[in-house]
Amino acid sequence: MMWKTKNIYNDYFSFKLKPEERFSKDVPDWNKFDLFADTMAVRLAWGVFYVLVYVLSISVFELAGTHWWMYFLLPIHFMMGPVHGAIVNWSGHKYGYSNFDNNDKSKNSLLLDILMLGELFQNNHHKLPNRPNFAVKWYEFDPTYPIVKLLHASGIIKLRTI
Repeated sequence: MMWKTKNIYNDYFSFKLKPEERFSKDVPDWNKFDLFADTMAVRLAWGVFYVLVYVLSISVFELAGTHWWMYFLLPIHFMMGPVHGAIVNWSGHKYGYSNFDNNDKSKNSLLLDILMLGELFQNNHHKLPNRPNFAVKWYEFDPTYPIVKLLHASGIIKLRTI
């Protein structure tokens, strides 16, 4: 099952499969950037960057509260992306409740959503993929939406609707 899922991802990533129009309409197409960003060189560069941040903050800048034991936090930085993705894709399709019948197994996981910064409103996201605020019900809160609104208000990004 995992092997098949990985091949589907790779087929979309390598443009062998095209997503349905509802998933690709009004979405910027950055094929060259996507291919560049997925290279091992870029991944290694990010790893080196994280290590340099630690080295510079501890040895050069001698920031308050920094110490040699903080190097033990590096594995957390290296694993944040994969662990975050696993939590969102696993929990967001297994546990929680559904606001919409999307004919899929997507769920909203309210308790974990705060930790995942709004990304565990999977059911809402599957129903309304282009909506910047993943929260729909009065008791749901997407913690990144106020930041998106601030970026829009400051002109850094432009939302089509707000």
